[in-house]
Formats: sequence, C-alpha cells, structure tokens
Amino acid sequence: MLQRLALCSHLKTRTNVCPGFSRAVSQAKFPVTHSPGKSAAHRSELRQAKRIVVKLGSAVVTRGDECGLALGRLASIVEQVAVLQNQGREMMIVTSGAVAFGRQRLRHEILLSQSVRQALHSGQNQLKEMSLPVLEARACAAAGQSGLMALYEAMFTQYSTYEQFKRRNLNSTLHELLRMNIVPIINTNDAVVPPPVPNSDLQGVNVIHIKDNDSLAARLAVEMKADLLIALSDVEGLYDSPPGTDDAKLIDIFYPGDQQSIRYGSKSKVGIGGMEAKVKSALWALQGGTSVVIANGTDPKVTGHVITDIVEGKKVGTFFSEVKPAGESARTTRSLQPSSNRGEIICRLADLLTEKKEEILSANKRDLEAAASSGRLSQPLLARLSLSSSKLNSLAIGLRQIAISSRYSVGQVLRRTRVANNLELEQITVPIGVLLVIFESRPDCLPQVSALAIASGNSLLLKGGKEAANTNRILHQLTQEALSIHGVKDAIQLVSTREEVEDLCRLDKMIDLIIPRGSSQLVRDIQRAAKGIPVLGHSEGICHVYIDSEACIEKFPCINLSSCILSQVKIHAGPRFASYLTFSPSEVKSLRTEYGDLECCIEVVDSMQDAVDHIHKYGSSHTDVIVTENEETAEQFMQQVDSACVFWNASSRFADGYRFGLGAEVGISTARIHARGPVGLEGLLTTKWVLRGEGHTVADFSESGSMKYLHENIPVPHRIPS
Repeated sequence: MLQRLALCSHLKTRTNVCPGFSRAVSQAKFPVTHSPGKSAAHRSELRQAKRIVVKLGSAVVTRGDECGLALGRLASIVEQVAVLQNQGREMMIVTSGAVAFGRQRLRHEILLSQSVRQALHSGQNQLKEMSLPVLEARACAAAGQSGLMALYEAMFTQYSTYEQFKRRNLNSTLHELLRMNIVPIINTNDAVVPPPVPNSDLQGVNVIHIKDNDSLAARLAVEMKADLLIALSDVEGLYDSPPGTDDAKLIDIFYPGDQQSIRYGSKSKVGIGGMEAKVKSALWALQGGTSVVIANGTDPKVTGHVITDIVEGKKVGTFFSEVKPAGESARTTRSLQPSSNRGEIICRLADLLTEKKEEILSANKRDLEAAASSGRLSQPLLARLSLSSSKLNSLAIGLRQIAISSRYSVGQVLRRTRVANNLELEQITVPIGVLLVIFESRPDCLPQVSALAIASGNSLLLKGGKEAANTNRILHQLTQEALSIHGVKDAIQLVSTREEVEDLCRLDKMIDLIIPRGSSQLVRDIQRAAKGIPVLGHSEGICHVYIDSEACIEKFPCINLSSCILSQVKIHAGPRFASYLTFSPSEVKSLRTEYGDLECCIEVVDSMQDAVDHIHKYGSSHTDVIVTENEETAEQFMQQVDSACVFWNASSRFADGYRFGLGAEVGISTARIHARGPVGLEGLLTTKWVLRGEGHTVADFSESGSMKYLHENIPVPHRIPS
C-alpha cells in the first residue's frame, strides 16, 4: 500500500516554525496524549488530537474568479497550522490545486497565443467568439504541479527551511519528518497517477484507491494513525440536499449508515472530486479510527480561525462520529409493556438503591470532595449534591409508590362515549415519547425521573450536572441494570456533555419534550436552544408569603423577623419597607430576584388586593402563600392569584411532588400547558382517541341521516384507586 501511495504522490516538506515566527504565536505547549485507533465520539474530544491532517480542496486553494491562487487564504491556513504545531501537535497537509492552477495557466497561455495569431492574420479582436478547448486533467496537473509547490515553497521560506523528498517508504519518511517537527505537504500528481478502475474504490475497510486528494487524505490519515482529518471545502459542511435548495439543511453530526438520506449536488467547478467523494473518504477514515470534520475554508469571516476552531471543539462544519445520538436509540426502544413489567423494573431499581448503597455513597463522596476543593458551589448547592443513607431509603420508598401507580398509568380509559349504536369512542392514556431531562446538582433526580419515565412508558435522556458526574454514573448503571431484566436497557440513557445537549435540542423529530430542572438561566438557555421541541419548566422560583393583618404569628414563628435573623437568614428590604426603618436591612435592587441561599426580601403592602397585584407583577407563577385566620380573605387570595401552587397557612416548601403524594416529581412547571406545579406520573402522559365500531360500512357514514348519534357517556372506573 505504501509503495502505491508513494508512486502517486508528490511529497514536499518544510520545517514548521522559525524563531522569528514562534514569537508571534503562543509559546505554551499543548498537553496532548496521542492514542490512535479510536475516533472521537464528541467534538469536545478533538481538543486532545495530537496528529492532524488538513486537506485543502481546490476551491480553498484557488480564487473564485479562477485568476490565480488565493494567496491570503493560504497564508491564513499556514499560520493556523503553525499555531497548532507550536502547541505540540503533529501537522500534515494534503493540498489540492494542481489541476485547477494548471488549467488557469494553460487557459492563459492559450488566450495569449490565440490573440496574437488573430491580431497577425486578421487585425481584429475576435476573442469573444473564441472557444477554449477542453483541457484534460492530466495535462493541467502537469502544468500546475510545479507552480503549486513553488508557491508553498515561497510562502514557507519566510518561516523555515523547505526541502523536497520523494521516497518509496513513505510511512517511515513521514514519521521521521514529524519527529523532526516538519510539516509534510502532500499532493496527488494527476500527471502520473494511473486512472482508477471504475467502481473499485472504497469497497472495503482495508482498500481505498487514490483517485483524488480526498481519498489520499483519508489513506494518509489512517496509515499515519492520525487523530483528526480536517477537510476544507467551499461549503459549510455536509447538507442533506444540494446547498442552495430551499430545503437544504446543514448536518452538524453525520453517522455511518446515513448516506441514503443525502442528495448530492454537482461537483465543484475547480475540483475533480465532490461532496460524495468527500463523504466516502471521510467514512473510510472514520472506520480506520480517525475523526473527520468537513468545513468551509473559503468564507472570509471564518477562514482565519476555522482550523483552530475545529481543534478547540467548536461547532464548525460537519463532524463525523460513529456514536449514534442518544435520542435515536431511545426512540427505537419499544414501550415498556405490560404494566407489570414497568412495576417490576422500578421495584428492582428501588432494591438496587439499598443493595448498592455503599458504592453510591462512595461515588458521591468523590463528587463532594471535588466540589468542595473547587470552591464553586455554595453551601445550599453542596447540600443538594450530598446523598446519605436516609436519602437513599426515602428514594427507595418513593420509587415503590411510583411502581404501584404504574399499574394504572398507560392505556387507561379516561372517557368512553357511545356516539352511535355499536360505535364507541374512547380517550386513553399513552406515553409522550422521548423525554430529555436536564438537572443540576441533585443526583437523586436521576432515579426519581427514571422511575417516572418507566412508569409512564417513556424513553428518557438524562443530563446531570458535571459536579455529580461520579454519582450520576453509578445511578445510571443501576437504572440500566434494572431495565435489563426485561431487555430494555437502552430506554434510559445518560448524556455526558453540554455539546450533546445542544445537538439534541435540534432533534425535533426524535425528542418530544425537554424538561430542564435547575436555575432560571438553565431554563432560558434550553428554551433558546430548543428547535421545535416543547420545553416544560419554570423561568424563576420567586415565591411570596403574604402575611395578612388577621394572621396569627404565633402559629408560624418562622415568619417572624427576629426568628429569621436568629436563623442567620439575610434580610433585604423592599423600597417601602426600608422607608419605615431608621436602620433597615440593605435595600433590594430588584423585587424580581430569586434567592438560592438563606435570603429573603420583605416589602409592605396595604391590603390583600395589593398583595395579589404585587405577586402578579413581581412573581413567577410558582408558589405563593397567604397567612391569615380570615377564611373569606384566604379564599379570595387563592382564587385571584394565578400561580401553579397557592397555599393557605402552609409553607411554600410543600410545593413538592413527594409531599403531594406523587412519589416523585420530574420538575415544577409554571407554564400554562397540560401540567402545572409539581409534575408527576400523570404529567408525563398524553392521550389518544380510539373509535370502535361493529357492523358499519363506509356507506353508513357517507349517507346523510343514515346514522343516529347518541353521544351517550359511559362511566369508566377511576384510573388510580385511592
């Protein structure tokens, strides 16, 4: 293979960085570990790439007007390659452009010679009527090869020494050059390479015939065990249909097996390959263990940093990955039927929480130690992160409650109506589909949400906070172990990176509902990222407690100001409250602040109606409370306040799925959709209508008056017995 590769390649190399140039780039070496043989599963892993092949397409190397090479563009690429090599990476370049450059030179020569002959024989300029002959690729390559390499030599001379090599043992040569901190520049020489046999290339993992620089780059990357192949072209990446068409959509991540869903357009006017050749070569390289990104190398807005952006793991171009998105396999997982299976799985998960208690607490201890040493989490967040034996026991109890409820969840008849003789209409409960739940800090969310998803027959994708990575990992393993008893292990999957969440938020055909649990900023970020997927969540958790003039303070010592101070609760004063005090707490900057610590704000209002108006103006429709002994006032307050939860003489802390008897909650919703407040099992179900008829034909419904509609409601039993 190496001998064939050497015969069809024109190899030139140069040392990468001279002392003068190195002062213009970063001096820090990049701590990269080279582990070839396995492609990156996610873009973020590209930061660890040590050996990188950069392939420059003809459209990148040549100018758009076909009047020469794109010198500024090439200079920018050279600089980026130099920066990466100065970080400690090993860089190789595969360049196109010989055919395009040669075609330009030959056309120029033909035009000049023809115009001279025209002037000598006729004295008239007839260039507009002249037709240029079709130029064969090999002839163009022969004319352009030397000029292209001369250009690279001129550009690199200012940085380094430039040398030319041509050896049969190319593999050994390239490894030696990389060891010497030299960047090889390789180009297929179309003037000498034999034409490829039709339909014989890319037929297997071990065979790839070199017919263009795309296949050359793939062959080189696999042979040299490169971590990353960057293929620069004149488009942003791979589209599902030809770029420029109305329905063309850029593909962020491309997976093997998706080729049938792509419609390719025409080839570049200056290249000899095309996007189809790039995809085939990219997939071949991916099978060989090299990660691949196809991106735009011609856009002046990104040219100066496209290569470095890719290596930094930014969302640029199309990333080729062998790891299927978590949502895809979750979508293909069958619903958990029958209901007894769902209950068994949840009970098994509850058992595992107690059986594997020591392993869970050990993983949680590592997370707590890492969080404490980093100093990034406040004390309340550390408390949320912490698990204990009592917490795990409570979790197990809640899960068993959900297991009981699961028997009466999916497939239950909510409504049955006889619309005509022998024709009954039913409304029954069904799963929503695939849920994406994102939560912060609290690892106990994972088994709770998993149990709710299992009970409702939904598939589930989970993204926990990185501060609980160890705990989440062991809890997810236990969840999948429980699912395995009925062969549905992949029904619940763990998403590991923030990049994966951004990608999943675009999969509107794969994910049916996103539920973010965490800060208001998290919810807003997810709402912005979601493309056509409903988001169930709350913007803030701003809760109010209105103390009426007829309140009995003795019943609620926690609302006494002195009690708050003794409990080390930091008090903020609203503008009106501050004006009444000579020495007041710090005046609040905004009455729309959500406090995530032992803090609260106190403001004064004149009446219950003023309190309602204040809540509607500054609240978040989460949970609001009235403290009063006047039943009429309390009823008016509860009727007028439009929040998900409204309480009378009870703490706002009761807004909890476990306290509501739901066993657990998937989150608290302040939206005005099908579920508000703590969302439990019923909030993860939707419905469908089923019409059952006996003895009717199509004619029965097409002839006016042929059917008598009864609309008789038939009683159905309550779904979940008390």
